Amino acid sequence: MGDSMTVSRSIREHLPAPLARTAGAVRRRLRGLRYSYAQLPAFPPVATTPVRLLVGPTNSAGQGYAWAQAAEKLEGVNAVSFALHRKGQFQFTDDYGVPLAWFGQPRWQRAQEQHIIGSYTHVLVESLRPIFGARGYPDAAADIATMREAGINVGLLFHGSDIRLPSRHAKRERWSPFTPGDDLTERLEKQARRHGELVESLDLPVFVSTVDLLDDVPNAQWLPVAIDPAPWQRAARPLFSGARPVAVHVPSNAQLKGTERIDAVLTELHERGVLEYRRITGVPHDRMPDVIGDADIVVDQLRIGLYGVAAAEALAAGRIVVSYVGDAVRHRVRSLTGREVPIVEADPDTLGDVVTGLIADRDAAAERAAAGPGFVAELHDGSRSALALTSWLTSKENQ
Repeated sequence: MGDSMTVSRSIREHLPAPLARTAGAVRRRLRGLRYSYAQLPAFPPVATTPVRLLVGPTNSAGQGYAWAQAAEKLEGVNAVSFALHRKGQFQFTDDYGVPLAWFGQPRWQRAQEQHIIGSYTHVLVESLRPIFGARGYPDAAADIATMREAGINVGLLFHGSDIRLPSRHAKRERWSPFTPGDDLTERLEKQARRHGELVESLDLPVFVSTVDLLDDVPNAQWLPVAIDPAPWQRAARPLFSGARPVAVHVPSNAQLKGTERIDAVLTELHERGVLEYRRITGVPHDRMPDVIGDADIVVDQLRIGLYGVAAAEALAAGRIVVSYVGDAVRHRVRSLTGREVPIVEADPDTLGDVVTGLIADRDAAAERAAAGPGFVAELHDGSRSALALTSWLTSKENQ
């Protein structure tokens, strides 16, 4: 079976693009025939609350589920998260989800559409991805039209690269990872432009997960990332309690995070005996609290100019978080919340000096880290996220 799949893939790679897409679609349809008579995956029961919210279908970094949980803190709101489960990707908690084979199966697609139309008053569509299933559409526009015709209140939600325009980012950020001609840059540029045009034409409420994205969608509302601080706090050991300070980096997207530079700097410090460097890959999310809790310093990223889920988790654990946040994001968070972001600033030029300075003055570093749990409790435990959703979910015009 493995050899035949390899040969099949090799043949498709040498076909013209249109034929390769057709061949792939036929192969998926044939593979899906076995699901034609199988029992459909279960759908959640229909709630009886006045407001019934669905969030999906990407559940990026577990945030779809986290925001659904946050929304349920509001009176009269029931919320459900849905996610497409892809092979080879870590699965985060959700309320229901299906693998790609079901997502492309027409019988399940019809059931999913009927479930959504008959169950929810509000749907928050993540990353403009189709939510009724893979029906050949490049985005969720057709699904959104159907939901709006059925009287459902639809909102759009973006996480980052799904709406961040690389060319705009490169103009404003010195350390931007986006360069003309680069494959990733070109792909994300095309996607962000298409999504930006849809945002304008659809004229729907828009939420973004990090404040830097307000530059790309000025009329959007910030929906802060939400985490449960408890497991991160339980797993955290006292800072600087080991033989050597431990620094970790999680290269979830190496190009965007600046992993090459982070690796070079921290490896050099490791070899000099200044610290122990741990580059973390392949660890399931439910084991990450132990990994982060055993570190002293967490280096997040050096290229984008933001902070997100991973930084919030490390802050909740009381770790010393080092990242390129940028003056613009710090100012915006300050103006929106009155809080200072307790992340130590660094860029590709300064990372080495920043980290050695933290180790040299451990009391000052620990004082900075101590501000992290309170910052997360105020802005990222879900309460602020629920507040951001309140107007859209509870407005009389939307019920």
